[in-house]
Amino acid sequence: MEAKPCSKSIALKTTHVLPPDTNAYGTLFGGKLMAHLDDIAGIAAVKHAKNLVVTASTDSVDFLAPVKVGHYISIEAFVTWTHHTSMEVFSKAITEDIVTGERKVCTTAFMTFVAVDSGGKPVPVAAVYPESDHEKMLHESAPLRAERREERRKNSKELAKTFGTKYAME
Repeated sequence: MEAKPCSKSIALKTTHVLPPDTNAYGTLFGGKLMAHLDDIAGIAAVKHAKNLVVTASTDSVDFLAPVKVGHYISIEAFVTWTHHTSMEVFSKAITEDIVTGERKVCTTAFMTFVAVDSGGKPVPVAAVYPESDHEKMLHESAPLRAERREERRKNSKELAKTFGTKYAME
């Protein structure tokens, strides 16, 4: 498979923040924003893999500024790194006041997707290479994030084993 530039996977989404999507403070529900991030990051992963993908993990979702009702958000995502069947995707969300034009980065996130065939079996993906300085920075730091993901996954498996399938009330 021929390697592809990060830029070939860029996906964008803009949406208006309406009252049903907000909490009692008039700001976007965090879970709603996470759904938007998963959606657009998944599209970036599909663009790179040219295959179906599933979300394997969310490393971090950092809410940096509130997203207010009446504003809109624009989310940009692209593949930063690949490893056999998986892809790391970086997403950045910007909130903008439609009236004043004031913009703030409201969220950054790293998510991992795995390319799968129609039966759900992982399939290989092409390598990705950076071109811009920002892409290079993310690409070079990706192996460390991958190590942390693996360690976190091991810890999560141990927690699942320790707590098992019984509910606390049982």
